[in-house]
Amino acid sequence: MRQVVHIIRKEDLEKEKIQTLKMELDYELATLYDAMTSENEKEINTSKTRLAEIHQLLEELNALD
Repeated sequence: MRQVVHIIRKEDLEKEKIQTLKMELDYELATLYDAMTSENEKEINTSKTRLAEIHQLLEELNALD
């Protein structure tokens, strides 16, 4: 019984992590857009790096649609 509860909790945590990453992805895309419209190269590169990190994490969780 404990194993079942543990598995369910693990699945719930993974779903929560995926949702959080998707929200971060949306935020970072908006940040990238703002940086691009203001032509801020430093911010563009920072956003691109963070987007790549988020993408990698989502791939590891098999959460990409």
